[in-house]
Amino acid sequence: MGKYAELYQQSIESPEEYWANAAADVEWVKKWDKVLDDSRAPDFYSWFTGAELNTCYNAIDYHVENGRADQVAIIYDSPQTDTVRKITYNELLDQVSRFAGVLTAQGLKKGDTAIIYMPMIPETAIAMLACARIGAVHSVVFGGFAPNELAVRINDAKPKIMISASCGLEGATKVLPYKPLLDKAIELAEVKPEKCIIYQRPQVQSELVAGRDFSWQELYATAEPVGCTTVKATDPLYILYTSGTTGIPKGVVRDNGGHVVALKQSMRQVYGVEPGDVYWAASDVGWVVGHSYIVYAPLFLGCTTILYEGKPIGTPDAGAFWRVISEHQVKVLFTAPTAFRAIKKEDPNGELLKKYDISCFKYLFLAGERLDPDTYHWASDLLGIPVIDHWWQTETGWAITANCLGIEKFPIKPGSPTKAVPGYQVKILDNDGKEMGPNEEGIVTIKLPLPPGCLPTLWQHDQRYIESYVSVYPGYYFTGDGGYIDDEGYVYIMGRVDDVINVAGHRLSTGGMEEIVATHPDVAECAVLGVEDNLKGQVPVGFFVLKAGVTKSSDDIAKECVQMVRDQIGPVACFRVAAEVPRLPKTRSGKILRGTMRKIADNEDYRMPSTIDDPTVLKEIEEVVVKIGYGKSRK
Repeated sequence: MGKYAELYQQSIESPEEYWANAAADVEWVKKWDKVLDDSRAPDFYSWFTGAELNTCYNAIDYHVENGRADQVAIIYDSPQTDTVRKITYNELLDQVSRFAGVLTAQGLKKGDTAIIYMPMIPETAIAMLACARIGAVHSVVFGGFAPNELAVRINDAKPKIMISASCGLEGATKVLPYKPLLDKAIELAEVKPEKCIIYQRPQVQSELVAGRDFSWQELYATAEPVGCTTVKATDPLYILYTSGTTGIPKGVVRDNGGHVVALKQSMRQVYGVEPGDVYWAASDVGWVVGHSYIVYAPLFLGCTTILYEGKPIGTPDAGAFWRVISEHQVKVLFTAPTAFRAIKKEDPNGELLKKYDISCFKYLFLAGERLDPDTYHWASDLLGIPVIDHWWQTETGWAITANCLGIEKFPIKPGSPTKAVPGYQVKILDNDGKEMGPNEEGIVTIKLPLPPGCLPTLWQHDQRYIESYVSVYPGYYFTGDGGYIDDEGYVYIMGRVDDVINVAGHRLSTGGMEEIVATHPDVAECAVLGVEDNLKGQVPVGFFVLKAGVTKSSDDIAKECVQMVRDQIGPVACFRVAAEVPRLPKTRSGKILRGTMRKIADNEDYRMPSTIDDPTVLKEIEEVVVKIGYGKSRK
């Protein structure tokens, strides 16, 4: 039996023994009473109940006390501001403990929530770690999100304090002031945060509201450092909102104990990284990859992590990633396939790579969306190193399937993120919940319990957690993806089975976009679907039916719908195409046949749905789809 098979078997057959071994690598204030607590099964499970620890201590203090004080913890590399700043573990400890003192002085305490609405600067990571230090629950909201989206999250998380910055930067030159967006969000929100702490960047000076808003720099200048607050392993560390199928975001909860155990182990097992290595997750801290693999996991292991404020192209060119890898001696890069599709489009022959020595670069990991074989082969041929596709979700927080380089490297099969990571019992079910055999496509699920580090529930919404994830197929976690497992145990993920789409690694709800388009005064009904896109994986495309008697041109209405989505969700939605259709295809019960429309737009073969009300509608959809550059015009 190989090393992987041995560990995987132990993780499934003796999970308590397996995870107790992993937990021995974590610093605990108090050991657990029980590794796995199934007293609330079959819906809820807890890991390491009775144990106590502090996440920030494991990420920073432990390394300062054990020989890494002068090692660089964070490299901030910002081509947008022409800045490289290196922060050692000792310096990080000072800055985090002092900002934790700021938060404490402003009344934030253990169990309170704070929303962090910030760009890709070190202070964002410092704010997260400072919350963890005092036992407060942080919720990071991506800096590009529109005010009403932020307001929804304020209402749900009920933060005592908002932590923000004066601006973010988009592309090479554009400055996006955050304060007007923050002010508008607070105005829209029913729940009013008591205070806002604003980090003033040199590009923009925000006007502060007297009595509510405070300058980060001014508070920090007089702050006293504070120590770590002990929390329970099962206490929440953070809330991260992800798209829900209703368009109302779901607050994924991460606990403290299982999170440290799983993430620290994943650095070695999945990514083949050791303490002291330079690890770069080219993502944003507003997304799960940024939480897990820019901030927490690399610091848990004692690595150097890179926080990059830039793009794969345009800051200044498609050689940006190669420069960062060469300059900072990066061993492992983890990013989304979108980044490599963008580089490939700008520099198809990899000419810019020739300018840099990247011999330090050992592994490229890609995730966040499906890795198409063309991009895999391009990256693999260009770099001559293992290009590893792996698959996971916001909900799990770390890899479900991967080629675990730190355990045993398997041959790569393009199109597959390899095998289930130890701890995850991946199963393919049919619609009736029966387990499928090898190479039979069905619904991808994970047999419960989920391993440590995965969501224990949704923030303040246990019932929604049950409905969304564990009641669809009792005894299994519903991933929302379709796929199959081949006869060698390789998992293949074929795409979402609901209406959450994946745009450049960002999960967005088409349902939420539909709700916005439907509010246009001239639109009778609409459908928004995710269609395949060579660069971004998927992009949303809208189809609308006009109300009778409308005289305005459909082109103008389409532009207005696009602008409405941009205003209410933000540019991150990538919603750029909408078109008028005479009718939408529906079942006899009135359900819009989005899956069939998606296949038409992607020029895939489709079967006429047996429940369709009027089959002639599909011909009308085909004609419109071709006019906007999709469907049969694609081949």
